[in-house]
Amino acid sequence: MFAGKRPTNLGINSGKLAPCPDTPNCVSSQSDDSEHSIKPLPFVAIAEIKKVVENMERTTIIEENENYLYAEFKSKLMGFVDDVEFHKDDINQVVNVRSASRLGKSDLGVNRKRVEAIREKLEAIEN
Repeated sequence: MFAGKRPTNLGINSGKLAPCPDTPNCVSSQSDDSEHSIKPLPFVAIAEIKKVVENMERTTIIEENENYLYAEFKSKLMGFVDDVEFHKDDINQVVNVRSASRLGKSDLGVNRKRVEAIREKLEAIEN
């Protein structure tokens, strides 16, 4: 329905995830501004993140390697798609994350809530 086209600027470029657009429907642990900024995830294996993500509803894993995971999340009602990326940064010992809606301007905080839910599940595994 409202899937939109898969962005062509995703992935790791010079050790960074794509910057957020000017719209408020994106969060990134590599963003410097308060509107888009979110804390990186704990330093865990991509396989651990994949286990958490796969158990969430309406999720499709698109790409995966030992340092990167890209998943699409589809909204229940209208089929809007959010692109969510995880990059394991061995140098800084964190997992950077970017979660962005493909269409529209506001996401009513959905991307931020999703990343925080993933963080909670990862912290529960660690402890």
